[in-house]
Parts: sequence; C-alpha cells; structure tokens
Amino acid sequence: MFNKVLVANRGEIAIRAMRACRELGVPTVAVYSEADKNAIFAKYADDAYPIGPAPSSQSYLNMDVIIDVAKKSGADGIHPGYGFLSENAVFAKKCEENEITFIGPPSNVIEQMGSKIAARTAMIKAGVPVVPGTEKPIEDVEEAVEIADSIGYPVIIKASAGGGGIGMKIVYSKDEFGHALTMIKSVAKSAFGDSTVFIEKYVDEPRHIEFQILADKHGNVVYVSDRECSIQRRHQKLIEEAPSPIMTPELREEMGGTAIKAAKAIGYENAGTVEFLYSKGEYYFLEVNTRLQVEHTITELVTGIDLAKDQMHIACGDRLPYSQEDIKINGWAIECRINAEDPLNDFAPSPGKIRRYRSAGGPGVRIDSGVHVGYTISPYYDSMISKLSVWGRDREEAIARMERALYEYVVIGVTTNIPFHKAVLRHEAFRSGDLTTHFIDDYNIIDEVKNIVKDDAEKGATLASALDNCNQKVAAVSAAIGAYVSAAKDQAK
Repeated sequence: MFNKVLVANRGEIAIRAMRACRELGVPTVAVYSEADKNAIFAKYADDAYPIGPAPSSQSYLNMDVIIDVAKKSGADGIHPGYGFLSENAVFAKKCEENEITFIGPPSNVIEQMGSKIAARTAMIKAGVPVVPGTEKPIEDVEEAVEIADSIGYPVIIKASAGGGGIGMKIVYSKDEFGHALTMIKSVAKSAFGDSTVFIEKYVDEPRHIEFQILADKHGNVVYVSDRECSIQRRHQKLIEEAPSPIMTPELREEMGGTAIKAAKAIGYENAGTVEFLYSKGEYYFLEVNTRLQVEHTITELVTGIDLAKDQMHIACGDRLPYSQEDIKINGWAIECRINAEDPLNDFAPSPGKIRRYRSAGGPGVRIDSGVHVGYTISPYYDSMISKLSVWGRDREEAIARMERALYEYVVIGVTTNIPFHKAVLRHEAFRSGDLTTHFIDDYNIIDEVKNIVKDDAEKGATLASALDNCNQKVAAVSAAIGAYVSAAKDQAK
C-alpha cells in the first residue's frame, strides 16, 4: 500500500478519496487554491499545501506545481478525483516519469480514450457496436454533407477531444452544416485546444446507460453494476440510478460483457466507466470515462463495493478480490446532484455564500459534500454542493426515500436545483421508468419547477425564522451561563 497519497482535487471528491485512504491507514496530502484555503477538504487531510490563485488554470491544473508538492510531501501516489487532471494523459505521464503512481489507468490508455475518434476506431476493431458515423476527422462542409446524406439525418457533430456535453451540435439538414461545423470546430479549439470533429448518426429517443468496471494489472476485468444516467441538461447528468429500470439479467450480462470486451481491447486498468446509448432494443458504445465517476456512490450502495479503496489496491498491483460471479446487486439507489444553479434561468450557476444549511439524513441516505454554513460557492469551479444518494429495497422505496430526503434538504443563500429534482421524481414518466436524455424538454419539467420554487421559498423563510429564534435563545442561554460562571469565579475569589 502507499506511504502517502496526494489528492489532486477539491471539494467532496477530495474528501471521498481521503476517506478511503484513512480507512486504509494511508496519510493524505491536500492541495488547495487561495479560494479553498479554509475549505473542509484542506482541513481533513493530514497535510495541505497552497498551489496558487483561485483560477483552476493557475492552481488545480498546474501539473508541475502538483508534482512538486508530491515530491516535497513524500507522496508516492496521486489520486486525481474527477475533472481537472483526472483524464489528462500528460499529467499521468508526468507522474510515471517522476515515479509517482497515478491512481488511474496508464497514460497511453487515457490518451487513446481522450480522442473520441481513436476510441471509436478501437471499439470497431474490437467488435463493440458503435453509432454509425465517421472514423476520420471532418475537414469541410461538402465532406460532412456527403457523409450525413449517407447515414441519414439528424446527425450530431462532436468534438473529438470533447467531454461534459461541450462541443456537440445536432444537425437536421444539410443547410445547417456550414454554420454548425464552423461553430463546433471553434468551440472545440477554445475548450480543448483541438479543433478535430467527427459526425455520428443522432440516436432517436436515447437512454444513457453505463457500466462501472474494475480492471487490475493482471488482466482481470469485471463489471460492477449498470447505471441509468438519462436525466440530463445540456448533456450533463443530474439524476442517476442503479440499476437501470429497463435492465434484465440477460441484457445486463450482454452489455456488461461488451463493457469488459471494450476494457480489454484498450488494456484498461483501475476503475472506469463504459458508456452506452440505448434505443429501441439496440445499444451503442459512447465513450470510456477513464476515472471514478461522480455517480459511483450509487454503485457502492447497491453492491457494497468500495470503489475508491479498490482503486488504491489496483494501483498498488493487487489482484481483484472478487470474480464476476461474486458481485451481486442488492436493492436500488438514486443520486441527485445538488448544485448551486437556477433551473428557471437555464441552470445558470448561482455562486454565493451559504447562510443556512441543513442536509438530509436518516435511513438509507448518503451525503457526499464539502460545504457548511458560511461556505462560499465559488464562481471559479463547478457549482456542486453535494451528491445526495439514497438506497431502497426496490425502486419504489428508493424514490420515496429520495423525495423525503429532498424535503429535508435546505440550502439558503444560493439558488439550488433541489426544486428541479423534486419535479422530476414526482413525474409519472420518471416513476414508470420511461426515460430518455430529452426528458426535461419532452415533459416540460421546468413548468412544474416554478410551482415548487414558490412553495420552497415559503418553507425556507419559515425555517430561517425558526433558526434565527433558536440562535437567539441559544445566545441568551450562553450569555446567562457566562454570567453565572463569571459570578461564581468572583465569589470564589
């Protein structure tokens, strides 16, 4: 096992990795920007180092500074969390060159999967089903139109180096190609430093289903569970559940086997996710996320497997402690990403200071968070407040438990997407498992959110008043106790 692990990330994922290390008896090192010097994760670690100003380009993305801190602190492993440098092949390579273990896949695997074109090519060669489209970069409009005519509209233009829903545009006719192609190439260059784009057939009524995999350094690969991630906005996930409502044992075995085939085809190691689009009985390879996913919590809840600790063991060269037959799914889990964003304003970020905070609790509830009363949601980073996850014996109980947890969850000071989550869980289509990645638009969810926002505003005002009264009473009692102690001391003199 490692002597010390540096966690090259922030917020709740940094705490998650550090918790795994603490259970393994491994000391941890945090790195933090000026904006995070008082953050919980920086205090939770055994040691912490400042790495620069608030902008991530000058701190959490500064590879050389992070490597230098690892050397100074004596860390022999780096856990990248997700986001930032977690899927950066250059950073993984720097770790390898400095004899520091990158707790993730090898740099060459990250590099290959970082290019969607290279990933498609590898999957086609391995016999993994992919969405019809191009295997080479698209350079001009005429070529794009010719390809789109052959596979049929609508098609989607994608940035090869893209991710997080950035650099994607649906095209419904050849008349749209000129503007769309120019725009996506520009976005790709700006966001990823690579203007390479390609075309895929746009899958109608798609569901986003993914498989968590674990692969050790000895050639052993297992799929841990499937997850449904179809509730999205701008191609970014908001609600996930495990397992998928449409999954049968037969389909799970087939798609899980395909995920293993994909992992073995690229020599994958450590934790990762093979993502698929599913539509009308067919499924297609989408991408491999070469890191721990935000939604790993629900897989842990239904399997009892600690994915973060398994990452550490695999990185140290240990064999997987279980075979495919050992892994069982027990019950149902749902995760809601609680973000400081306004669903009534196109989910715009809502940075600011949290004035009141009460998280959910009780049976079957898990909160992964790094915030507290007085914490400021920074405009420099992702707006996530927490990952709210619940477990139930079946999907019906999991939904009821999540609704109860959302009712308990109160955040005052910033606008959150809690009303959005409530609206989705109440909708009959969600309850019946009738999901697609177009769910928000298909069912006009935002209209229901407006009603919930009004109700929550009244509830929030009542709670804030109650807390103020409580604080005043506590202050009065504290003052009385202080006066009593002072009087007692004077009398003793």
